[in-house]
Amino acid sequence: MQTAVDARNHLIVAHEVTNIGHDRDQLSKMAEQAREGIGHNALTVLADRGYFKGEEILACDQAGIIPYVPKPLTSGAKAEGRFGKQDFVYIVEDDEYRCPAGERLTWRFDNVEHGLTLRNYWASNCTRCPMKPQCTTGRERRIKRWEHEAVIDAMHQRLEQKPDIMRVRRQTVEHPFGTLKAWMGATHFLTRTLKRVSTEMSLHVLAYNLKRVIAILGVSPLIAAIRT
Repeated sequence: MQTAVDARNHLIVAHEVTNIGHDRDQLSKMAEQAREGIGHNALTVLADRGYFKGEEILACDQAGIIPYVPKPLTSGAKAEGRFGKQDFVYIVEDDEYRCPAGERLTWRFDNVEHGLTLRNYWASNCTRCPMKPQCTTGRERRIKRWEHEAVIDAMHQRLEQKPDIMRVRRQTVEHPFGTLKAWMGATHFLTRTLKRVSTEMSLHVLAYNLKRVIAILGVSPLIAAIRT
């Protein structure tokens, strides 16, 4: 289940039931639904690591939506005690990487993997580097950079400037999600098939939003707003 919640009042502004087992392809679609739901073009989106996908973040950026999505920590080299890609500094003006030993990794060629154009970088003197065992088991350490990775870099800078923003996400999303799960009980959805479950979820969201608006405005203003 995907939900988009307004951080100002904890109202659910968009939701969708899906039978896809991951969230990586949902970010831009839910962001667009949320923007349509609140009626504002300017939108900032906070999501957890499960939503991270370069193409989705690029789609948000191109649509004028500002995403904040932490990158999953899945570096195999880092897990084995070697330097990860995050230990290499990209020098924008030179289109080069600087390694932890201070050497420069220069661009060598481009290739396409899974439909993405990647730029490949490495240095020429890795074999003579005393830090090589901490860096790579191969002949040289290679770094791959997506052609649109500047969008990812910009998002990481925003995350570093706002270290508490993921706490805002948890405070915003987990409250309505936890409330709905408590209402639904241990059995969760009572219906079957995607269409019926989507309808059941819509009724839960409607009930939640009505109770939330009553708590914010009161019964009389809500009835007046419905009548108008």
